[in-house]
Amino acid sequence: MCYMFKTLRAVKFLIKGPILLVVLFIINWATFSGEWWIKWAALGIGIAWIISLLRVLQAVVLLGGLAALVAYLRKK
Repeated sequence: MCYMFKTLRAVKFLIKGPILLVVLFIINWATFSGEWWIKWAALGIGIAWIISLLRVLQAVVLLGGLAALVAYLRKK
């Protein structure tokens, strides 16, 4: 899969992950039977969210470096 598509999927997940957790929290709260099972979903989604954040930050740093290189070469 292309690096750009992986980064776009990561950006989408940075938005969808917290929304999914809110929905799961509401379901857990509405059907509460003494066990907060959402903690396990939050752990998994949290790990995936951090990995997605790192992927997006890597792309931002790469694009920033390329933009700086282009600006530097244009001045010469």
